[in-house]
Amino acid sequence: MTQTPQTAQAEAQVLVPLTTPEEVEQFLTEYPLAAVFKAGTCHKTMQGFGVLETFLQRFDLPVGYIRVVDWRPASNHVAQRTGLIHHSPQFILFKDGEAQYEVNNWDITPEALTPVFQAQVPARQGTASVATDDNVEPYRRLMRAYLDGTLSEWAFQDQYVNLFRDDASLRSQREFELLSRLFGDPDAYHGGLHQLGAPQERGDLRDRVQALLDEL
Repeated sequence: MTQTPQTAQAEAQVLVPLTTPEEVEQFLTEYPLAAVFKAGTCHKTMQGFGVLETFLQRFDLPVGYIRVVDWRPASNHVAQRTGLIHHSPQFILFKDGEAQYEVNNWDITPEALTPVFQAQVPARQGTASVATDDNVEPYRRLMRAYLDGTLSEWAFQDQYVNLFRDDASLRSQREFELLSRLFGDPDAYHGGLHQLGAPQERGDLRDRVQALLDEL
């Protein structure tokens, strides 16, 4: 994942992978006002980053991101230098290398971020484009398998919900909302397939899957 290309229509958003303690220090030195986003291993990360992405379009804030499972030394370094208990996802705002604000897990919401961004982060002159390397092809494959009859409704729902629950991708708010459209909150389904609602209970599943596939 790298910076997005700058165009006449959109400013570039600085989005930097922080894989080592040294990269964390370099990032915080280079950008006096910046944030670190710790990405976990489930859809809480996807939802949290989706919220953050809507602010990065309108506010000028460099963000370093840490995939905590893959880059644990960098994550541990942030916890040690700030004294903040580790969470994932976790958003930490820094000024001159010092942590100013943190918010974690499901609390990464527009209501939590709005006053912080408005008070401490400069607004952009234009709109930033926030690009990531994550893709939706695994979801497309499942939807095609269901539509061509390879998967039953129940098998499709079970596989889709589990894929979504474990998805820690850095996705836009638009992608998160689209992907959550079919079955809602996957945390409602902990405990096994017997706890899933009927696949058709939100309306004709085939039509909804085809419409979502067309949008992705």
